[in-house]
Amino acid sequence: MDGLVLTKVDMFASVFIIIVSLVLLVYWFRYSCMLLLRNHAERKAVLWAEGQRFNFAEVRQQLDTAQALDRLHASLDRDYRIIAYLLQHAANLELESFEERLLVFDYRMMQLWYRLTRTLAPRQAREALREMASILAVLAANIGERAGLQNEA
Repeated sequence: MDGLVLTKVDMFASVFIIIVSLVLLVYWFRYSCMLLLRNHAERKAVLWAEGQRFNFAEVRQQLDTAQALDRLHASLDRDYRIIAYLLQHAANLELESFEERLLVFDYRMMQLWYRLTRTLAPRQAREALREMASILAVLAANIGERAGLQNEA
């Protein structure tokens, strides 16, 4: 009987440790992504992107006033597909750092979050789109730097 109780306590402790570890992992992931986005100079990305016909700068400007979030999401999705294509197919433009891979994963998570919140929680959906646009700005700036397309400010 005591062995059975000890096993249930051990099982509960193991499950509790796993849940706490997953929560801490998610917290670390979100905090790391926020730091990466906050620390990056997005001004270069906007300058380079304006000449490349990306929409993420325009989407960020329209997020506070636009009613049709799906149209903004489609614009960001188009930009993401272009950036992903460049990263996969252009020479010397592949994802170089762990940080860039983390941002790509964060973009995908924000896409999922947008889809889950767009009808029931439009404020959270707008924030997801804002973060997606920031991620694209960082990735575009990195591509521009690697391709030698930097604009001097």
